[in-house]
Amino acid sequence: MGVLLKIFIPLLGLALAFYFYSAPKNFSEEMLRGKRVIVTGASSGIGEQMAYHLARMEAHLLLTARTEAKLQKVVEQCLKLGAASAHYVSGSMEDTVFPEVVVKEAENTWGGLDMLILNHIGYTYFNYFNGDVGHIRKLLEINFLSYVAMTTSALPMLKESEGSIVVVSSMAGKTGTPFSAPYSATKFALDGFFSSLRQEFIIDKVNISVTLCILGYIDTENAVRVVSHAMRDTPAPKEECALEIIKSGALRRRELHYPSQAVGSLLLLRDIAPDFLDSLIRSNYKVENIRR
Repeated sequence: MGVLLKIFIPLLGLALAFYFYSAPKNFSEEMLRGKRVIVTGASSGIGEQMAYHLARMEAHLLLTARTEAKLQKVVEQCLKLGAASAHYVSGSMEDTVFPEVVVKEAENTWGGLDMLILNHIGYTYFNYFNGDVGHIRKLLEINFLSYVAMTTSALPMLKESEGSIVVVSSMAGKTGTPFSAPYSATKFALDGFFSSLRQEFIIDKVNISVTLCILGYIDTENAVRVVSHAMRDTPAPKEECALEIIKSGALRRRELHYPSQAVGSLLLLRDIAPDFLDSLIRSNYKVENIRR
């Protein structure tokens, strides 16, 4: 073990030095000016806020979500805020051809793509696992397979632009949390697929960055409505969260942890004290408020 540490520690130092000296240090809104960006799940919550931040940065936007009326309002607001252009495509990611439709719209509109932000999720329950395998299958289609399909369709344009893929995930995709088994399964799948894809890009010298965003409890309307009765934590602001996601994608970071201190601490505990982490997570829930 001592010999391994003598080898490992210098290598770790070199890796960290390479990362910090090769990665951009500071974010500038100029990084997004004129960039062509797809944002999924953009009619509300974090996706909506990302659209507004990107609009202020004068990006070209293609937004997608299920509800057309909401998307129309978001696009109108984006244009008021200064977006270089703003369009939308409404539809459901349950439709297996819809991801390709969205990417084709970007190709037809712009002829290319600089950033793909994958943020949409399907409806799921917050409760003990009820044994419904069909629900998990449907959720995997929306939360995971559609991400893969969109990425696959967008790869030719992203290779050409040397662009970025930003994947919005969760602490539930890094460590098991109670009452969210179907959701957690889909988020773990995202980590596995996109981390593997990142490795393949490096091997093939493909200059596309992959940023995995590990989020805690955020004050989106949907999250607060579904889990606030059972969570002791105070949710973090969606506006700041959305901005941090954009910054991380622009800086081509490997991962974003938000809120940084809380998520970073939990991930450290996962590796050094997993049983303690599990008990800590359980203590954060008002289990008496969960009804089977």
